[in-house]
Amino acid sequence: MEIIPCLPEDIGFECLTRLSYTTHRVASRVCHQWRVLLQSKEFYYQRKKEGKTHKVACLVYSLPSQTGSDGRKQTGSPSPSYGIVVFDPVNDNWVKLNPIPKYPNGLPLFCQVSSVEGKLVVMGGWDPVSWDPVSHVFVYDFMTQRWTQGNDMPSKRSFFAASAFDGRVYIAGGHDESKNALKSAWVYSVREDEWNELTELSEERDECQGLIVGNEFWVVSGYGTERQGIFEESVESFELETRQWKRVEGKWSGNRCPRGCVGVSKDGNLMSWADLDSRVRVGACAVDLGDLTFVTGSAYQGATQGFFLVDVKKGEKKLEQVNVPNEFSGFVQSGCCVEI
Repeated sequence: MEIIPCLPEDIGFECLTRLSYTTHRVASRVCHQWRVLLQSKEFYYQRKKEGKTHKVACLVYSLPSQTGSDGRKQTGSPSPSYGIVVFDPVNDNWVKLNPIPKYPNGLPLFCQVSSVEGKLVVMGGWDPVSWDPVSHVFVYDFMTQRWTQGNDMPSKRSFFAASAFDGRVYIAGGHDESKNALKSAWVYSVREDEWNELTELSEERDECQGLIVGNEFWVVSGYGTERQGIFEESVESFELETRQWKRVEGKWSGNRCPRGCVGVSKDGNLMSWADLDSRVRVGACAVDLGDLTFVTGSAYQGATQGFFLVDVKKGEKKLEQVNVPNEFSGFVQSGCCVEI
């Protein structure tokens, strides 16, 4: 069966790759063949190769305070609730994702977000009601605009490093239910919905940060169980081809938490986006969007949250303010880039 009647197959395929991602949900309903094609790995990577994918920032943000029937904000809540908003820097558009069905009133606290082949992956965190650690995995498909639940993580862990490459999410470190720092590492294949164990880190690393640098998974800083809050200056990198860890000293300067604020400078060294400008020195969170980087943070504890874009292509690293609707202006806990 032809992809598009009266057109050669390669031309029909090319026509579909030119569709905006916002039309994929409707296009997938045309016929079974289109649905299978639009969901295929080949289709995604062909769009990416031809520069037809679209980079957006998916942000875990604090939801606005609830109001009672009298219009006043409710008080006494043990913790804020979090949702996910998608920011499109090209169209200056903000869209809230539907909540995960298992957590209709807010995401697991401190969950990790990653992106695989145009899908958003949410892992771990704490149950927002009981505060018990969870091992759940959820995947959001932007084409179907639906959440699905994947196989749980092999064990419950919080504050771990996570980053994605070539259809897989790599995780390492963090701490277990008893607050013991971990050095175990795993990789999750989204398409196969399968976990595989990796060799361990050389040491425990709680509150570490994960990122992909070239063809390596880097686990930045963190600390061991007996060194609570004393952050390491070292990094451990996992070479994705040889599947071996390498420890590199002195990559992360200063005794500070790396979570959310780590970037890579042009010379290949690690940097903290919190050092870029006094307006984001507290609670800095950065999302690499290619030529642009989205940065949020505040000047001091309790200050109004600022939202900015940095045009990395210009090399100036100057913050340009972003206008954000009030409903999405809460504290940003974490975020990631999704290339749809």
